[in-house]
Amino acid sequence: MRVGLIYDLFEDYPWVEGEAFDADVENEPEETVVALEEALEALGHEPIRIGPARNLLGSKEIPEVDLAVNIAEGGRGRNREGEAPTLLEMRGIPYVGSDALTLSLSLDKAWTKDLARAAGVRTPDYIVASSAEGLPGPKLPFPLFVKPRYEGSAKGLSSENKVHTAQELEAQVARLTELYGQDVIVEEFIEGSEFTVAVVGSAPARALPVIQRAVETASGIGLHVLDRKGLPPVTGSYALPGELTSDLEFRLQQAALDVFHKLECKDFARVDFRVDEEGQEWFLEINPLPTFAPDGTFAIMAELQGQTYSEFLATVLSEAIARVHS
Repeated sequence: MRVGLIYDLFEDYPWVEGEAFDADVENEPEETVVALEEALEALGHEPIRIGPARNLLGSKEIPEVDLAVNIAEGGRGRNREGEAPTLLEMRGIPYVGSDALTLSLSLDKAWTKDLARAAGVRTPDYIVASSAEGLPGPKLPFPLFVKPRYEGSAKGLSSENKVHTAQELEAQVARLTELYGQDVIVEEFIEGSEFTVAVVGSAPARALPVIQRAVETASGIGLHVLDRKGLPPVTGSYALPGELTSDLEFRLQQAALDVFHKLECKDFARVDFRVDEEGQEWFLEINPLPTFAPDGTFAIMAELQGQTYSEFLATVLSEAIARVHS
């Protein structure tokens, strides 16, 4: 088949004056597109580069394709990740991955947490705040963690997001709501360890081996938040606290699948958790549009399973294509 690739490279981001330094952090490097092309070619398909979702608009001529693989983050707002699936459906082009509704719901951290709870999965208590002035009185115990409501890939996050006083809380809420132009989530910070679970497939979906993320010793914040583009390098020590027992791994995998199914995800996703000092797991967020960058979580999964990255991606895409055509 001719398979269209929908994606946003870093250089595709449409910058506007006054945006945060990390506004493009969810976009992809060229290497991600190359990895997907190699996987599709290994399956006997012809990859066709289409680029950003805006290239699918009706006035734009695009190559004829039989199917699409969408990893595009879209423009701005909480529906941005749903742009490509919506336009693909309007053009009658089938695609792998989750649909627009699932992608929009999962980008909204508040609604996702509510749906996770409805699925019986624990998540830290939280409030939504639209400004520091309208911030309700302290209903949650410090420390708290403040983050934009509709972002991913640690956008808007640093060590400053963990707050210990009402004054720090007000300052962070004011900073984030102004800089990112959206509500923020204020949630209990779970002291302990951090894990991520990749889920692939749909018939049935399966959770892959759990990966533990390093956390900074001083703050307890995951290094994926602290060590990224535009932030000063991490100079403190870091650790892998706690122990990933077989029982904990099973519980994390099951919780990941529960959220995956509740949001009606398709084909692939990454699910993040914290585990407290008593060994209790807490759901943080799910990303049904995870990065396929060769240095990301899915590349680590390939190594754990003794596959090259191209072989691993080919397996994931083959199952997804089979679902679409079933």
